[in-house]
Amino acid sequence: MLALAGLITIALVLAAILSKRLSPLVALAAIPFLAALLLGQGADAGKFMLNGMVTVAPMAAMFLFAILFFSVLADAGLFRPIVAGILRLAGHHPARIALGTAILTSIVHLDGSGAATFLIVVPALVPVYDRLGLDRRMLACIVAMAAGVGNMLPWGGPTIRAATALNVPVMDFFAPIIPVYAVGVLAMLALSWWIGTRHAVVHGGRFETPVAVDLTDGQTAEPLGLRWLANAATVIAVLGLMLAGILPPAIAFLLGSLVALLVNLRAPDAQRDAIERHAPAAISMVAILFAAGAFTGIMRGTGMLDALAHAGAGLLPGGSAAHLPLITGIASMPLSLFFDPDSFYFGVLPVLGGIAEHGGVPAIEVGHAAILGQMTTGFPVSPMTPATFLLVGLAGVDLADHQRFAIRYLFLLTLVMVAAALLMGVLRL
Repeated sequence: MLALAGLITIALVLAAILSKRLSPLVALAAIPFLAALLLGQGADAGKFMLNGMVTVAPMAAMFLFAILFFSVLADAGLFRPIVAGILRLAGHHPARIALGTAILTSIVHLDGSGAATFLIVVPALVPVYDRLGLDRRMLACIVAMAAGVGNMLPWGGPTIRAATALNVPVMDFFAPIIPVYAVGVLAMLALSWWIGTRHAVVHGGRFETPVAVDLTDGQTAEPLGLRWLANAATVIAVLGLMLAGILPPAIAFLLGSLVALLVNLRAPDAQRDAIERHAPAAISMVAILFAAGAFTGIMRGTGMLDALAHAGAGLLPGGSAAHLPLITGIASMPLSLFFDPDSFYFGVLPVLGGIAEHGGVPAIEVGHAAILGQMTTGFPVSPMTPATFLLVGLAGVDLADHQRFAIRYLFLLTLVMVAAALLMGVLRL
């Protein structure tokens, strides 16, 4: 009975989100609450929801302050000299331009926002690619690869969703996958260089037109003054304290945000304006995280999730649960074409994790496998995310052409990271 109720609840949540009949916020909170009422557990539903929301509070706070932190620093011009320097070093050779595109995108994508990254990087580079006669699909593909791998960072949407769904502190979730993430970054840079080299060979290697640095919004590179150095030191300190486990991620980004506001915007009115300007980018995601906490709280509290995992494990052939992380990792990138991040991570992943645990495999392994492709390398080609349409629109590339060109490279990136995870013992065969 509970297993069937859980299956129906998850199916309704997925259907509501994928069909866009309900927003993720409403679907994640309202449907499980109604399920609890129908199961006769309405009196405890509020407690279940609150328990779930309490577990996601640290991750929601981390996301909120990470967005504010990187947004204030971007407004202060932290990335402008880096953008200018990379474009100058790229020169006029396609391979160097491709590598510069990848590095630039990786730096700008530190804030975890795909839309913001595309808005900054693509308009700056389109004139460069056009001057040299480079294929804009190459630009869109390399930006997609760099942003996709960057989405694996702890404050990226997929990782924070996976940690929330599995009820694991986000840094505990991310720490084992750091070496795999590093392999992904190196593979992404190597693929970018190869794509650029291949383009140079096709065109005979003759690219004589000089490349001018073209920053967005008429910005010019600022000299590396004391304020810039203070901002750069703040980023290094925040990331170092967080990754070393000295401070919880939410506190690290909170303190970093305070320093960034004080260094760059000393007037209270200017600080308030900055917070209000960047709040919309964070509030919607934070609200969804709390709704997801309510959803998982009810699914666990009522026993539906456990019953569903038991039933699912019983349907699998003996010993097959051990291969679930590997199967999830290989399928993770293609699954981005069919599931948006909320429906997959909050609807599908908890069930897969429960099935794995009943087969003797830690649920966290399935989560690690999922972030190797599901809305990481998969998000910049997925029709399930608006950022994809922003990317192809800014690059002036048809979506179908972009997918045909980029999917093979993005899927290859996922397979490389899956192989690395297997060799490093993060995933098991």
